[in-house]
Amino acid sequence: MDIRAQVSMVFHLDKCIGCHTCSVACKNIWTDRKGAEYMWWNNVETKPGTGYPTLWEDQEKYKGGWQKEGADLRLKLQSRLGTLGNIFFNPYLPTVDDYYEPWTYEYENLFNAPEGDDQPTARAVSLISGKHMEIEAGPNWDDDLGGSPVYAANDPNLEKLTEEERRLLNELERMVFFYLPRICNHCLNPGCVAACPAGALYKRGEDGIVLLSQEKCRAWRMCISGCPYKKTYYNWSTGKSEKCILCYPRLESGQAPACFHSCVGRIRYLGLLLYDAERIEETAKVSDESLVEAQRAIIQDPFDSRVIAAAKANGISDAMLDSARKSPVYKFVKQWRLALPLHPDFRTLPMLFYVPPMLPVQAAVKDGNYEIPGAHGAAPMFSSLERARMPLRFLASLFAAGNEEVVAAVYRKLMAVRIYMRAQRVKDVPETEVQQALTQAQTTPAEAEAIWRLTSMPTFEERFVVPPLAREMAIESMVDPFTRKQEAGFGKREAPERRW
Repeated sequence: MDIRAQVSMVFHLDKCIGCHTCSVACKNIWTDRKGAEYMWWNNVETKPGTGYPTLWEDQEKYKGGWQKEGADLRLKLQSRLGTLGNIFFNPYLPTVDDYYEPWTYEYENLFNAPEGDDQPTARAVSLISGKHMEIEAGPNWDDDLGGSPVYAANDPNLEKLTEEERRLLNELERMVFFYLPRICNHCLNPGCVAACPAGALYKRGEDGIVLLSQEKCRAWRMCISGCPYKKTYYNWSTGKSEKCILCYPRLESGQAPACFHSCVGRIRYLGLLLYDAERIEETAKVSDESLVEAQRAIIQDPFDSRVIAAAKANGISDAMLDSARKSPVYKFVKQWRLALPLHPDFRTLPMLFYVPPMLPVQAAVKDGNYEIPGAHGAAPMFSSLERARMPLRFLASLFAAGNEEVVAAVYRKLMAVRIYMRAQRVKDVPETEVQQALTQAQTTPAEAEAIWRLTSMPTFEERFVVPPLAREMAIESMVDPFTRKQEAGFGKREAPERRW
């Protein structure tokens, strides 16, 4: 048992309002500079939709993540020999058209244009070439359809839906959206780290955050293709790749990352997970239908004495273990089994989990009356799995590698919590219906109350249990005695990076 610590996240999609405050907060802090204009380390996508960059989920196009070949696991991108052959030409890179060409406007022309009969204008100018351009795309171009049904119709997750399901989903009066915020998943088995020929990407040993060394990056850009989530970007100005760093300077000072702190809907939770590193390969090799359960199994119980002993043997402090026991991520992912990984079929074992959005209430106009299906009790108030406008098959493609039962189990519990709390507050749901919902969801009134409280009424400290990373101690523990003598007065030497 090789117990390690991982700073992990949960996004509760039922609460996301698509305001992009998180994206703007990240942009203002990290990517507001030349060469990074098009980078959105945090972006929010409308689902169904094609996302950013366009069709990033289509790994037949981009070759990201891992794939099983018999009993082996290999990068979908290429082998080591393939990396050597393609090192000066990567055919699977997104182009600027898959993102968008960043631009500004000739604002000066509004003030300095010569006198004339026409009102002066501020034409769009490319931030890359400096030439005038026609704006054809931009960040979040397809928000809420973006004026066209084409974006939703081309969502890769619709591929396995029946024609009837597609028709119902795309009827204008039935169209259902939800928002999908995305940052780097800081995976346990990251494709970007494995794909980099220069070894510039690595996971920090004390917290699992995936970082990219600007000194070692040689701009091969294999990391961009190797990441199936397309969360590594190339800075065309510096000639280096960049990515989300989970605001680790903020974490080291006890603060939540900027996008977490600024979130208007309070959808974001951060905490520590303990996992068994010896089981990474076997977990990534399981069949598609077992991926979610296998990823849950690799996460270890921070209250288990054996896990605690193994964690301490790896240098994980008591303070870190205490953070793991208080972690809201552990509750959502392991204890309550509500949060699911995004595209576990990429086999990178992402450490960002999502609570799927609740199914909307389905209604229709019949004989001139607006009717909600259901006869009594809670049925008129809530949708059902059988009559869902957002097909389970679509959600299973996103969060469960196609395993619909995994998603159905999550929804049964979410519905049970909603029915139980309505019975407690409004008192218009029969007790038999409440008990039936709790039994079907395999939950209890106490658990339902706890889920509701952490979802609806969490304090700042309950949402963000930032572990004491003690980075200075982590570096110190990796420095040899001779280096310590140098740093004590016999000369200085930079402390080595702590890697796997």
